[in-house]
Amino acid sequence: MTKLNDKRTVILIGFILAKFLLQYFMVNPDYDLQRDEYLHLDQANHLAWGYLSVPPVTSWISSVILFFGNSIFWIKFFPALFGALTILLVWKTIEALNGNLYALVLGATCALLSVLLRLNLLYQPNSLDVLCWTAFYFSLIKYFSYENPKWLYIAAVIFSIGFLNKYNVVFLLVGLIPALVMTGQRNIFTQRTVYFSILLALLLISPNLYWQYINGFPVFYHMKELNDTQLIHVNRWSFVKEQFFYFAGALPVIFASLYGLVFYEPFRKYRFLFWSIIFTLATFICLRAKGYYAIGIYPVYFSFGAVFLGEILHTGWKRYLKPFILAVPILLYLLLFNVFYSIESPREILKRRDVYQKLGLLRWEDGKDHVLPQDFADMLGWKELASKLEVVYNRLPSGTQTVILCDNYGQAGAINYYVKNKKIRAVSFNADYIHWFDLKKKTDNVIRVKELAGSEDELEKTSPYFYRSFVADSVINPSAREYRTKIFVFLNSKMDVNQRLKDEIEKEKKHL
Repeated sequence: MTKLNDKRTVILIGFILAKFLLQYFMVNPDYDLQRDEYLHLDQANHLAWGYLSVPPVTSWISSVILFFGNSIFWIKFFPALFGALTILLVWKTIEALNGNLYALVLGATCALLSVLLRLNLLYQPNSLDVLCWTAFYFSLIKYFSYENPKWLYIAAVIFSIGFLNKYNVVFLLVGLIPALVMTGQRNIFTQRTVYFSILLALLLISPNLYWQYINGFPVFYHMKELNDTQLIHVNRWSFVKEQFFYFAGALPVIFASLYGLVFYEPFRKYRFLFWSIIFTLATFICLRAKGYYAIGIYPVYFSFGAVFLGEILHTGWKRYLKPFILAVPILLYLLLFNVFYSIESPREILKRRDVYQKLGLLRWEDGKDHVLPQDFADMLGWKELASKLEVVYNRLPSGTQTVILCDNYGQAGAINYYVKNKKIRAVSFNADYIHWFDLKKKTDNVIRVKELAGSEDELEKTSPYFYRSFVADSVINPSAREYRTKIFVFLNSKMDVNQRLKDEIEKEKKHL
């Protein structure tokens, strides 16, 4: 038994190491960071219990990254770590279900060679969100296996971390509660421990709820804006297709888990998970959610499917099917590697544009097809913008105060991340930056970073308020989403710039 445990440990360590190696292998130096990553990193300089864009956990992680120097290694480390821990939980869930070695390897392979490779590449709340979904389900499985109340308290803590990371975890409960009511596990609601654990969760998330309250619940504005500008373009059928595409190699295991949860007697006490996935996916489809919102649902089903297949394929002629089922996620990973599991250069993507288009990878959140996938276009042009702006800033008259006002959070965050001159601090009326203006000193000059759309008459509108105005430079990378973003310079103000900015800030806050 000891030798078997040692063998399992070695294999598990192998999967964890493979996860980290694959994640760093996917980092392509042709690209900068993604626009959301700059915002999340800048939050470390403005710690709070909430933000317009996300809850506070991301800022806490960003402060750790900042402590270690804000290097690419550490920025990519944490999403890779959360992905590795997700694999670990899939493994531990299989062990909790008494799965054999084949089940462990199959479940871990499905988790490793999946959409999680792409998701765990970017420093966003999504990687921790998936981990929290998986950990919450794991806690429930442990509770129903042993009925030890501590697992409900652990689940409460996990939910709280998930909530403080990304509000998406609420949809886990939306699907789970009716599923429990429909099955024999409904008696959980007669246990006092459930309500004590709910109180614990409310206590842990209360600082963020209070922040939402005193700031007028901006989460609802953010959701409305998201619905009006992005989710309105989401096609429900596309959402369904994306679910199959994300875990194409794991589909036999996922379907096996659903069958096992209904018909396999050892899974009887976990049958609520069959209904939970249905209710949760139905909610996402109804609300026109983006496909990746649902990724956190699936890892726990890798565990059930792997255990079920490991058991029914254990003896007889069926055991010869085991290598074929294990080969499915590996083969599909290799087949899709160039277009889905690697980050190809813009030139390579343009060469095979038809393939990307057929797979729906060129469709952006505006519902239209573009030259590059949106995440890829969002990883270009930032260093160029920051370096050009720094050159412009350093040429301004010494002893004057300058405000750098950007159109969006990506521009502001990228400038603040890349510039060597730390006197340069870019702001924006967009996202969290609306709260981060520093207008203590009189402002003489304004550098305006403006997207192509809406920049045509910027000089005509703003020049009368300054003694000198000109276009200093622009982003020239044609593959970047920020292509032709311009840097305007307005020197020696004729007006009180600070007061005007304060008026604009108040106007924007009232709008929020």
